[in-house]
Amino acid sequence: MKAADLFDLSGEVALITGASSGLGRNFAKVLAANGAKVVLAARTTRKLEDLKAEIEAEGGEAAVVTLDISDRAQIAPAFEAAETAFGTVTLLINNAGISGALTGMDLTPEEWRELMAVNLDGPWFAAQEASRRMIAANTGGGIINIASVASFRALRTLAAYGASKGAIKQLTANLAVELARHNIRVNAIAPGYILTEINREFFESGAGDHMIKTIPQRRIGDPCDLDGVLLLLASRKAGAFMTGTTVIVDGGQVLGV
Repeated sequence: MKAADLFDLSGEVALITGASSGLGRNFAKVLAANGAKVVLAARTTRKLEDLKAEIEAEGGEAAVVTLDISDRAQIAPAFEAAETAFGTVTLLINNAGISGALTGMDLTPEEWRELMAVNLDGPWFAAQEASRRMIAANTGGGIINIASVASFRALRTLAAYGASKGAIKQLTANLAVELARHNIRVNAIAPGYILTEINREFFESGAGDHMIKTIPQRRIGDPCDLDGVLLLLASRKAGAFMTGTTVIVDGGQVLGV
């Protein structure tokens, strides 16, 4: 089979949370470029409208929905809007997240709850909603959670973030077991340090350069470094026999060498 056929996502409807910037923006463009109809979800829609126009100018199909993933009451309406636009969501990319760079001793109960609401509760409830709708429509499909190298190793000042991403890794495995009989694959991507507009200033500083030198490949990742694994896990053909897997894409960082 040719690669273009193996990774063809025609007929898929993908909802991407946190799609307004960073990895989510790139995920949406890659999925659309390979045939999926994409539903762009975030708390505010200004950047989403710009991204929608960009995708459509490149020949893709996109819709915009407002979704604060930490608010459970907004999740079902977002999926309803996606179905109105394109039909049943068959790919959920649980990308929205926050880091909360504070030590465990300094983190307040409110900060802990905010981080868990976005990084763990939101993906859980979104996965529930997506899978229930896929089962009802008998479409099968896929859920891709965004984990982290923090799912595998301790990172200084990121206790709460690491706890949330460790939980995402385990949630991925457990949901995979539950949903396999419904032809729903559940996998995760665990990126290392990836350059985005949010962290660019830091990684261009002396402290950022020092951190980059701790990565075995001696470079920070680019969002496009995740394209291949995203398409692998999204494709019903390429990733057909993969479920419960968390794929690390980190330049060797998790090895701790």
